[in-house]
Amino acid sequence: MRLLLLNGNTDPAITALIATRAAEALPRLGLPPAELVPVTAPFGARYISTRAAVAIAGHAVLAALADHIGRDNPAGCDAAIIACFGEPGIEAARELLPIPVVGMAEASIAAALAIAPRVALLTGGALWVPMLEEFVLIRGFGPDQVMVRGIAPTGDMIARDPDGAAALLAEAAQAAAAEGAGAVVLGGAGLAGIAPRVAPLVSVPVLDSLDCALAAALGGGAARERVAQAPMVGVSDDLRRWFA
Repeated sequence: MRLLLLNGNTDPAITALIATRAAEALPRLGLPPAELVPVTAPFGARYISTRAAVAIAGHAVLAALADHIGRDNPAGCDAAIIACFGEPGIEAARELLPIPVVGMAEASIAAALAIAPRVALLTGGALWVPMLEEFVLIRGFGPDQVMVRGIAPTGDMIARDPDGAAALLAEAAQAAAAEGAGAVVLGGAGLAGIAPRVAPLVSVPVLDSLDCALAAALGGGAARERVAQAPMVGVSDDLRRWFA
């Protein structure tokens, strides 16, 4: 199986981090072997932290997916993970493409709610909190089920200094546990691999969003039915071929 790991940010260091953590996670989680295909979004923000950046990343994600999942390409990928916690473009990708497309946040919410009736999503960057609260509500979960918390450093800052961020994340995770969260998800590409450092400092299970996405992507999920599309102009040739 070929699994596309699509970093919705344009920072190649984050892509390298995701690829390394994913390769480490497969045997640790007991998942089947897979060929990992790490890809960086071709344009957009270096690290997504605003609504405008999310909007642009949605286009970039579709362009990157189309580039690596060709209609007649036998080496195309069998499934994809949008390795960005806001999951830009995920609904559109599922509408357009014939393979399963997994989101880190969706997979994490499902995994965490399998552990406890109320959970917390913890991420980096204050602006992500209201965006993720909307994301959660759209998917039918109220704050009585999924609370969202954040720390000030953004995900790219956390990726550059995971040791320095671990204490902040542990403090915020324990505060969420005190508010009733029975499990905490460390959400975001830049937070991949930090959960083992945080978990011993928190009284409830701490999940890694990349781990959750890998388990969902390699668990045999089905692709959704494609939707007929109108022709497009001004987009990449690979993307244009998926329309009409």
